[in-house]
Parts: sequence; structure tokens; C-alpha cells
Amino acid sequence: MKTFLIVVEGIADEVFISQYFRHIFGNEVPDSCFVKTDGKDNRQTAMNRMREMSANGGINLVIFDADKDIDKRRTELLKWKKDENLDFELFLMPNDKDSGALEELLENIINPNNRPIMECWENYEKELVKLDIPGRTPPPLTTPAKKTKIYGYLEALLKPSEKESIKERKRKYYNTLHWNFDDKYLEPLKEFLSKHLK
Repeated sequence: MKTFLIVVEGIADEVFISQYFRHIFGNEVPDSCFVKTDGKDNRQTAMNRMREMSANGGINLVIFDADKDIDKRRTELLKWKKDENLDFELFLMPNDKDSGALEELLENIINPNNRPIMECWENYEKELVKLDIPGRTPPPLTTPAKKTKIYGYLEALLKPSEKESIKERKRKYYNTLHWNFDDKYLEPLKEFLSKHLK
């Protein structure tokens, strides 16, 4: 396997990709192989580490959220690559073709047995936007963030003694009762990692 650096936005991405990497390749990703930008505007450390990796013949993988507009996001990141003279391969979550983020990816890989939990949540969101609360301007009510949906999904499944596992840094994505690392939805990410690291 090549020497590599994986650049992500935050701890949730690092935890997920680290566990998925182990699932694909059978070994752990050393912490030193990750760098978090902690948001798109805090990139100096990442740039320094990427330049060092390139100088030593390694490969840089940038795995960021596509956000609301994947084409715009890709253009911004490729401009950053050019402007800063960086060398990296880019993957935009959830699947490198649709807008979204890690949370959309996670929604698509839940254990199929647990799909009714997500259907309940989707019904809740539909009903929430119909409510008219006096004094609330403007309606409709705010739909909870996607992160909240994932927290709610795990909270419904876990016992009170396991609630710590809801937190992003403590999640166990390899738990097959909750997630499916073999879901076809993960094929684009698997192909990206395999292509550049094997």
C-alpha cells in the first residue's frame, strides 16, 4: 500500500473513514495518516502536510462533503488545489455524484431492519412543516438538521448504558446491527480508496 494522507473536514469523517478503511483493507489507519481541516476555512495545516506527503512520494486524498451544490463544491476545491499548487485526489461525500454530506451516506447504509426508524423520522419531518404555531414568524417550523436525524436513529437503538456511542467520535460503524459496510451505496468510496491506495 502506498504512503498516504487522508484530509477530512472533521472528527465524524475521520471516524467513519477509518472504520470503513479497516473493513476494506483489513488494517487500521494510523492517526498520523489523517488531518482534519475542521471546516473548509482552516486548511493551512492540511496544506503543509499535503506538500510534505507529495515531496516524499506519497498520495493525498481529500474527502469532503459535497454540501448543497456538488458542482460548485468541486470547482471550489479544484481551484484551491490549483491556486495552492497542491497534489491530491478528490472525493465528495456522499457518493461523489450527488450533493450532500456524510449524513446522507449514513442514511443510505443503515441496516435494512432499522428502516422503520427512519420512516418514522421522515413522517415527523412532514408533520412538523405542517404545524402553525401562533407567534412563530415565519412558518413553517425548522426541520432538525441531518446530524440530529442520525443521533435520533442511534438513540432509538441503543440502551441507556450505551448512549456514549451516539457521539460522533465514539460511533461504531462496524456494528452490523446498525450499519451495512457492504451496501452498494458505498461502492464509489470503496473504488476511490482502492484505486488510489492499492
